[in-house]
Amino acid sequence: MQPRFAVIGLDHRHVYELTQYLIEAGMECAGYWPVTSDAGVLEGFRKRFPTLTEVADKQLLLDDPTINVVAIAAIPSERADIAVAAMRHGKDVLVDKPGLTTFEQLAAVRAAVAETGRIFSVCFSERFQTPSTVRALEMVREGAIGRVIQTVGLGPHRLNRKLRPDWFWDAKYYGGILVDIASHQIDQFLAFANVEDAEIAYAAVAERAVQPGFQDFGEIVVKSKDASGYIRVDWFTPDGLPTWGDGRLTVLGTEGTIELRKYVDIAGKPGTDHLFLVDGKGTRHIPCEGGKMDYFQKFTADVINRTETAMTQAHCLNVCRLALEAQRLATQR
Repeated sequence: MQPRFAVIGLDHRHVYELTQYLIEAGMECAGYWPVTSDAGVLEGFRKRFPTLTEVADKQLLLDDPTINVVAIAAIPSERADIAVAAMRHGKDVLVDKPGLTTFEQLAAVRAAVAETGRIFSVCFSERFQTPSTVRALEMVREGAIGRVIQTVGLGPHRLNRKLRPDWFWDAKYYGGILVDIASHQIDQFLAFANVEDAEIAYAAVAERAVQPGFQDFGEIVVKSKDASGYIRVDWFTPDGLPTWGDGRLTVLGTEGTIELRKYVDIAGKPGTDHLFLVDGKGTRHIPCEGGKMDYFQKFTADVINRTETAMTQAHCLNVCRLALEAQRLATQR
């Protein structure tokens, strides 16, 4: 069986990766709905995938019984409604982060998953699309640094003001900085601490410099029974950095430390996906660029086999809930 997917929601450039990786994982793209809030995204999609079919009515894609999956990178506040409609039409769902922006949407998605038995999977790209993170998690699960007791996740982003559509600046569309960006780091904390759920101990947001009404800085402390995590996200990556952000993850264990420089090693080693290990034997740099990324292959297998190998449904929904809770609890600094 070769699963088929459709793309509904071309409002964020992450749609390029969702589409490409699903094709590489063995799925066939049955078509896409070209309606968008950002003409530049649609133009880029057409250039990257010139042979894919545009379908003017998204209902035709939802009604097509040969389509197994709907991939969604719509305006964040609209993703849950599309996902629920897709699940109720018998389709699994792959959503760009954040998968949803309100508690009401979370309740609707939970209900649809329970009623239909379909998969709702959010692609947390800072874990699933970085080989260094994939390798680091393997090493942690193998016991390379002992028991994990803390993570520090940093998610700085470049603003790219000229490329941003109008909805980008309004929290009612993107959900707030902790919902929008910090979901990545919450996902990584749960994965590396090897827990299914946690609690938000502290959260804050700020409007420091970009423009009034736009959250440009946020931080969270998240805790499980045996581990804690500090998270910082912001929109202050300088234009001088040769990539969109210096994403980092440090994992502290009882017997060692792993530090990831996922996208750039500033004034250091060239390339991406740098893993630095410190343990009882010394220090090592482990290059991971070009390494394994198997989320999309596992997701495809889950669609076929009705399994949860890419990410459990509980993990996915708990990340969404914790991001919403952090945003709700956040003090304005």
